[in-house]
Amino acid sequence: MRLSMVVALALIVGAPGSRFVSPALAASDCPKLVELADFGENSTGDISVGSGQRCLFPITIRGTVSSSDIFQKPSHGKLKKLNVTTYEYRAKARYKGSDIFAIKATGQGPTASGTSVITVHATIK
Repeated sequence: MRLSMVVALALIVGAPGSRFVSPALAASDCPKLVELADFGENSTGDISVGSGQRCLFPITIRGTVSSSDIFQKPSHGKLKKLNVTTYEYRAKARYKGSDIFAIKATGQGPTASGTSVITVHATIK
């Protein structure tokens, strides 16, 4: 009981290294259906996002991502690299239809290493 009070207080006061993020500004993970292969193999997937909305696209290949970059920019939205494993996709406002982008990631997995291109097909509602 005492530990939970300390944890709650640390969350309220703000423990070192923590930061407040407004729920209105935070993007959630993109609803996605992605089959990620091992490093060294290319992957494709599908995401869904509302017109003018944004969502996070984390690279979830098993292992360690050592580098990543935008390989193909989207035509009907913006793709922003937040860190080596997370990208933010924002669909163009008032656009409904499809979009496509690709991310190139290099890393080491449990069974393979190398560079993979992850091609993402976005459905914008």
